[in-house]
Amino acid sequence: MYQVGDFLVFGTKGVCQVESVGSLDMAGMPKDKLYYTLKPYFTNGGRIYTPVDNDKVIMRPIISKEEAMELISDMDHIDSLWVMDEKKRELEYKEAMKKCDCRELLRIIKTIYFRKQSRVISGKKVTALDERYFKLAEEKLYEELAIAFQMDPSQAKEFAVSKFKQAITEG
Repeated sequence: MYQVGDFLVFGTKGVCQVESVGSLDMAGMPKDKLYYTLKPYFTNGGRIYTPVDNDKVIMRPIISKEEAMELISDMDHIDSLWVMDEKKRELEYKEAMKKCDCRELLRIIKTIYFRKQSRVISGKKVTALDERYFKLAEEKLYEELAIAFQMDPSQAKEFAVSKFKQAITEG
């Protein structure tokens, strides 16, 4: 069970902080059921109320600093999602996003990064689909890394991108 102040990933909402744990004082809510009150950490406003025993949404702890470093150092070994069919690719992106897993987010980012390069070299534009999922995956990954490294998401992105570029040039 998470405690007040803990950070966690809550489904596609991303990084949240536990504000309270207890019953909800709202009409129609059972008084004997425990709920988390979650605040999305990097967005203003809004609260999420979810049962402590919620098994319909992925709820997991933020990766540790050590796990984050391991992920970054292993990024050149993470496979890309090479799917030629646009509709199938979108399904792959959606499925990867639903897993709420940093390795899957990195797979999306890596895939789209190389697709962008290939398309630009061929004189083609980057697809709106790729742009959308690239932004979503980056946002979710760098927000989680920011908590693990205790830095701003933009700093986490700079750090990860520099390591990614270093891995590409060395590999």
